Amino acid sequence: MAILTWIPPSPVAVTASWDTQQRPSYNPNAPRKLKPSPNLKPSPPITLPTRTDPSVFDILKRPSQEVTPVKVDLDDTYLGYERWLPTPPKVEKPRSVFNAATLAYIGDCIYELYARRHFLYPPLSIEEYNDRVTSVVRCEAQDALLKELLNDSFLSNTERDVLRWGKNINSAKTRTKKRAGAAVYNRASSLETLIGYLYLTNVNRLEKLMVRLGFSTGASAEMILKEINGAKPVQ
Repeated sequence: MAILTWIPPSPVAVTASWDTQQRPSYNPNAPRKLKPSPNLKPSPPITLPTRTDPSVFDILKRPSQEVTPVKVDLDDTYLGYERWLPTPPKVEKPRSVFNAATLAYIGDCIYELYARRHFLYPPLSIEEYNDRVTSVVRCEAQDALLKELLNDSFLSNTERDVLRWGKNINSAKTRTKKRAGAAVYNRASSLETLIGYLYLTNVNRLEKLMVRLGFSTGASAEMILKEINGAKPVQ
């Protein structure tokens, strides 16, 4: 009987090498780099003109015109003032019901309503309307108006207290706050808080405040009635 003997195979030496250099993969869709033409001259650098924005006080200035008194029905006025604002809710003590952020929220709306009404006459294009209104509703413009207002004795102690209350509103970081800075943003919010407070408590005082800031009230309608025959509509 034959006996089979198993003989193990001889070991084979395997050598391997690692390629440590990263080779970029070929992408047939990648844009090719074009060689610059020797006849192509480099374009000259572009210089932008320095922008000088007018101040909010210059923007609010209106052309001086003689205004003819207009007879107004007493039913359309409230204690001698035009009744053009929405009727506020009956709240005796707003600070006990609303927080400062809520009053600033409604005050921002009332402030912009005054701004849009101020620039309503003479007629302008929609783009010009938006440019002028945007220039005075920015927090930097509100801050400038508030500083001018605080320089005299127009505000009462209660109103100054409302300003301090509105200045401490806790608000999230927004692009507007980042652009203007926290101090300017907070002072602008305090002005909106005061406007919201006066809207709920004393509309007549609110009218006087907005006139003091430079916004027109009843004069707008009077100038429109006077010039309506000669005014040309804006396309």
